[in-house]
Amino acid sequence: MRNRARLIYNPTSGAETLKKSVPDILNVLEQAGYETSAFQTTPEPLSAQNEANRAARDGFDLIIAAGGDGTINEVVNGIAGLKKRPKMAIIPAGTTNDYARALKIPRDDPVAAAKIVLKHKAIKMDIGRANNNYFMNIAAGGMLTELTYHVPSEIKSIFGYLAYLVKAAEMIPGNHTVPVRLEYDNGVYEGEMSMFLLGLTNSVGGFEQAAPDVSLGDGRFSLIVVKTANVGELIHLISLALNGRHVNDPRILYTKTRKLVVKPKSDEPMKINFDGEYAGDAPMTLVNLQQHIEIFANVDAIPKKSLTAGAIADAHAQYMDEMNNILDQK
Repeated sequence: MRNRARLIYNPTSGAETLKKSVPDILNVLEQAGYETSAFQTTPEPLSAQNEANRAARDGFDLIIAAGGDGTINEVVNGIAGLKKRPKMAIIPAGTTNDYARALKIPRDDPVAAAKIVLKHKAIKMDIGRANNNYFMNIAAGGMLTELTYHVPSEIKSIFGYLAYLVKAAEMIPGNHTVPVRLEYDNGVYEGEMSMFLLGLTNSVGGFEQAAPDVSLGDGRFSLIVVKTANVGELIHLISLALNGRHVNDPRILYTKTRKLVVKPKSDEPMKINFDGEYAGDAPMTLVNLQQHIEIFANVDAIPKKSLTAGAIADAHAQYMDEMNNILDQK
């Protein structure tokens, strides 16, 4: 039997370029050896998540998430809790597309993104979990991240997420640090912060050096704690983040951890977001699920320093297996 793939796409993403590209995307996936069908998401809550869960339970071998980071996050949440999980592929069509940037997947051409599957190489990627919610790239909390809930989406698309945080601080009164206790593998941070970021890839808000020493699939988050809320200092930190020099700045705590416990130290509630969406209030414990989901990536374009030796070997082995499967089908 041929392997089956399910394309889950958001028709409103990418100025409808994605919707127009669906026939060509389906053709590419058929060329890759998959019997492919498509599902167009609806305005109903968790439309992509529910369909991903249904397709996974129905035995589909591959689910392709096509849309913005929100659509991709929903697909991850649809399959992450299952014992048997299909492979994933990503076709980005949002504004920031951090995850696609990290995996070197084309971000401005849906058909070119689909063709990554033709390379038959995938990476076993870590994801994060808290309670029954999952995130594939970034969890964040703190006063500065909460300000962004009130900033128009147009500003986010213009400035990119990190610069958009600073723009939020400029535009909205009330930006300040909050007291927090953060417990991580090698210590505890107890003090003031404007935000924390807990990342799974090197790319945060369009900044590819936000976590410059990431090794994909190694089971560790990159924890970034910003201790200041001063707009001038935040702008300076953004400039340092362009080349990764922020990690040694005293206004930043940067470390690796497999687990993070977030405890507010005031009566003020602290909202936590996963991949840009509200995911609940602290206190919260976030854990790394190592190599939990296998995702097609442009492996040959990812710097070798960002891949574990096992990931490179696995990708090559998968390529050989896929080639043998295609030959068998013929």
